[in-house]
Amino acid sequence: MDLTTPYAFGKTMDLPFAEAQQKVREELAKEGFGVLTEIDMCQKFADKLQKEFRDYIILGACNPALAYEAMSGEINIGVLLPCNVVIYNRDDGKAAVMFMDPIARFSRIGNPELEELGIQVTQKLERVIDAL
Repeated sequence: MDLTTPYAFGKTMDLPFAEAQQKVREELAKEGFGVLTEIDMCQKFADKLQKEFRDYIILGACNPALAYEAMSGEINIGVLLPCNVVIYNRDDGKAAVMFMDPIARFSRIGNPELEELGIQVTQKLERVIDAL
């Protein structure tokens, strides 16, 4: 991983945006994640603000089994779901991929079972990053 913040981790891919996006989707599927939502920020900014922006997409990824487990233990955790994945064009033409950090997100809840679940989700997302 070459990109890290207090709330996310990711990497730079030596691929154009469209190819990076396809690869991310394929690797998420291998770890049991489906894409529930998709927001094209470039298009939204153009439509709503008449502003240009780099290619930038937010994918709302969800692993149904883990989401069910989390929501069964903490009904309000839905406000923290799904796992956001961001793919965008860097200035150098490469694509950046960032995953929200489930450990950072779930550790604030104060429920040890959910902290363990956050670790499981993080491990899955780290495998996705490693495969990219």
